[in-house]
Amino acid sequence: MFQSFRLSMAWLHTWFGLVLGFVLVVVFFFGSLSVFDREIDRWSIPQSRFEPQPMPSFDRVLAPALSSMQPDPAVVAGVKDRVNGPLPERFDEVRTWGIYTTHRDPVTTVFAGFAVPGAKDPDETLWAVHALDPRDGKLLPQSQLAIGSQWFYPMHYSLNVTWKELGTWLVGFAALMMLAALVSGVVMHRKIFREFFTFRRHKSTQRNTLDLHNLTGVVALPFHFFFAFTGLVIFAGIYFPVAHTQLNALHELSEKIEASETGLPHERAGVAAPMASVDAMVAEAQRRWQAKGMAGEVGYLQVQHPGDANAYVSVFRAGTDRVALTGEGIHFKASTGELLREDPPRTAVDNTTEFLEGLHLQHFRHWLLRWLYVLGGLTGCVCIATGFIFFVEKRKVQHAKAGSQGSRLVDAMAVTTMTGMLVATVAMLLSNRLLPEDLAGKGLWEQRVFWGAWALALGHAFVRSAPVALGRMNPAWREQCGAVALLAVAAVVANAVSTGDHLVRTISQGYWPVAGVDLSLLALAGACMLAARRLSLRSGGRTSDAAASLGAAGLTTVEASRG
Repeated sequence: MFQSFRLSMAWLHTWFGLVLGFVLVVVFFFGSLSVFDREIDRWSIPQSRFEPQPMPSFDRVLAPALSSMQPDPAVVAGVKDRVNGPLPERFDEVRTWGIYTTHRDPVTTVFAGFAVPGAKDPDETLWAVHALDPRDGKLLPQSQLAIGSQWFYPMHYSLNVTWKELGTWLVGFAALMMLAALVSGVVMHRKIFREFFTFRRHKSTQRNTLDLHNLTGVVALPFHFFFAFTGLVIFAGIYFPVAHTQLNALHELSEKIEASETGLPHERAGVAAPMASVDAMVAEAQRRWQAKGMAGEVGYLQVQHPGDANAYVSVFRAGTDRVALTGEGIHFKASTGELLREDPPRTAVDNTTEFLEGLHLQHFRHWLLRWLYVLGGLTGCVCIATGFIFFVEKRKVQHAKAGSQGSRLVDAMAVTTMTGMLVATVAMLLSNRLLPEDLAGKGLWEQRVFWGAWALALGHAFVRSAPVALGRMNPAWREQCGAVALLAVAAVVANAVSTGDHLVRTISQGYWPVAGVDLSLLALAGACMLAARRLSLRSGGRTSDAAASLGAAGLTTVEASRG
């Protein structure tokens, strides 16, 4: 099919990169934002704008809040078709309580899982999830959306398409093909070391775009390869769901055997029992970690079968002092506080997996490395964007001569993916500050703004793409860059007006989570304004060149037909 192996790799790199690049650029961009998802949360929920807190007292703060939680009515309505008979007004059988926090979280995430009476599946569980103010134990309204951790972060790995986990599967396939594209790119560029030092910015658009594509691909090659690979490792349980397919019965048997061996009850006893002081269990767990030289705060606390004689409490370290997601779990009998089990040392395979997952998820304390993650992710966006532009620039005049619409289609999709994605992101942040705080379903409205803005950007990109079919530049690039700049500045102003947390105040107080988001928005606005100006100047100079090129091509065709 191809004259050489290198040409076959070039074909694979071009077409796999083109088709799946639209997915990968979304993954890279929102992965970059997810590095600071908790900081974006503070910007989007002003009630959480205070310093991070350690996990609060379970006995005094958490227990009353957890006891009062019930599933959201919308969640309850979603299981009506999976239940025999009517659903109760209140769910009393709690299967598990969970409490989670990090060193960057002012608020504490609390959740409760409830058994569903009459469910067709005995394991059916309804979940109630809240953000809790650890200072007074008040639950924050569920209508508020933590944009960073509940929208941008899931967009990174699932595109927020939850039906049949389709988004997660699509991202996984794109990551797998990305590994192939990286390898094929290395094969194509035999002088890869030279690409590290080559960028001819004063050459033609096609030349300097290819140089920038090669440069960003080579500089961040280890980063891109590692994160594509570890992303597949993290979701291996979804891509290869052995435990929930033919081997489901064996999986459940294994859980029961493990429960009997570890002393952690798998089922409820059906006998009510009071709960001893969980704070005392937490103190004992911290004492044991201290004895091992691993002092630290609690990151995750779980109570299984609360209120039952078989209830037990699991306490896990935050582990911000290391890369691996170990946790060092210690488990206690809930009714007496008796120690049931300390998790044993991990195997070499477990240690390797946890290190890879920890390096990808970066729960550790290292601000410089976080910014390097952001830089690596944005470098991936630039690499893919320049690949799109090079594809169009190389073919658009040729396609214009032939009357083909291929370059126009690719260019419109590239505009939608790159600048359209920015329009949607900034529009969502702006809507977060403009919509009333007490608006019912505020988070749903913000999501609608996100998808609506992206849909408008898609329509605009296609409507304005006609010049590409004539060998010229799509003005949608320039116009959407201008829109992003205006929206970004408006979001900063709206934050200052609606909360009083303007940049002078947040910088002077050293409150960098909110100041950092505002500064990032202003930096984005500046970059987009500069890009819009450069594109405006370039499009003016290139229009006459493209027309002359097409005119010459037409004259040649006429003369050839006469001859």
